[in-house]
Amino acid sequence: MRCGFLCRFLWLWPYLFYAEAAPIQKVQDDTKTLIKTIVTRINDISHTRSVSSKQRVTGLDFIPGLHPVLNLSKMDQTLAIYQQILTSLPSGNVIQISNDLENLRDLLHLLASSNSCPFPRTRGLKTLEGLDDVLEASLYSTEVVVLSRLQGSLQDMLQQLDFSPGC
Repeated sequence: MRCGFLCRFLWLWPYLFYAEAAPIQKVQDDTKTLIKTIVTRINDISHTRSVSSKQRVTGLDFIPGLHPVLNLSKMDQTLAIYQQILTSLPSGNVIQISNDLENLRDLLHLLASSNSCPFPRTRGLKTLEGLDDVLEASLYSTEVVVLSRLQGSLQDMLQQLDFSPGC
């Protein structure tokens, strides 16, 4: 009788193990889909094509650039900075993108917890120095550069997710 229970348990083991992997793959797929959606939203804003993500604009050095290797923690930090900047912009074009970034950060946290990555939620970022001055001086340029660099960062993140980034 004991062997029967043990044999049934061992027979079910591969199915139990596989059932755990499916939701993680779904979260990763949802993350990639949301990144593609945000990139599409940025492309739909016509004036974002006028500036390269690599272009340097005086006073906008606080905007994250492209990173060759991103782990989940760095992705979250980068998205938190972009989200803070986007919420400071008065343009109605970026409200949905900002909301999407929040959802993307939540998905990254799910991926991190599935990999047992302990990193704290980056909520209370200090106010970015000079942001108000830059927005006052060149609101349009700031929005264009932020969206252009965000798009590049998202595309980097999309590529990194294919390689299962670390903590």
